[in-house]
Amino acid sequence: MLWAILSGIEGNLSAYEAVLADLRRQRQPIEALYVLGDVIAPTPESIALVEWLRSPQHPNPQPQVCQGWWEEQLLCLHGLGRTPEPTELLERHGTSTAKALWESIPRSVVAWVRSLDFGFFELDCLLIHGSSVSVSEELTPDTPPVQMLDRLLRMDANSLFCGRSGLTFQYTLQEGGIVSTIATLDRPVERQTATVRPRQIIGVGNVGRIPGRATYTLYNPYSNIVEFKTVRYGAGRGFQPRST
Repeated sequence: MLWAILSGIEGNLSAYEAVLADLRRQRQPIEALYVLGDVIAPTPESIALVEWLRSPQHPNPQPQVCQGWWEEQLLCLHGLGRTPEPTELLERHGTSTAKALWESIPRSVVAWVRSLDFGFFELDCLLIHGSSVSVSEELTPDTPPVQMLDRLLRMDANSLFCGRSGLTFQYTLQEGGIVSTIATLDRPVERQTATVRPRQIIGVGNVGRIPGRATYTLYNPYSNIVEFKTVRYGAGRGFQPRST
């Protein structure tokens, strides 16, 4: 039994359909489908994708969806986010993109976005868009080990799956120890040692950002095996029907 873990569909229904078709070709059944945010983008095509996710047609699985960066910015635009203003959206993409996001996503979808979880904790795994600190944080293979360990320990997870960077990677922290000291004005220095067991951070890829190419992750929670998948789709990809 496998978990399929996606992120960053960004309104690209064709890419999502290509991934679903790939899931149907797997030899092992898909036990759960997780979508780690960035379902929407500032495009009208996001509406059709949301409908697919909310009401999947047989035999497609019912996905579990959490909020991503675009979802959080949408809520900020409507005064429903964790910050009163969409400051990050305006700084990164400007006023025109903020306007497009506002006009592309109707209030009915805003209500659905607001109902989404911020992440999932399944078995010993944390599945979230950014990290246990912020939906905006991008964990990558270049992130310092101490920072990676901190993000894992905050939720006491052995495996953290994230999608903010859009990269596919498996980052392993080996068993070791952490030595810390605490000094206060009225107490001597206290030295503490903690043992850290092996843990891992997995970047699950991005489905919709690059046209014609979708990446996602399969994970077996019973064997701890991670497999990264790349799906090519669109005109000129795979077998094409012959013209008559």
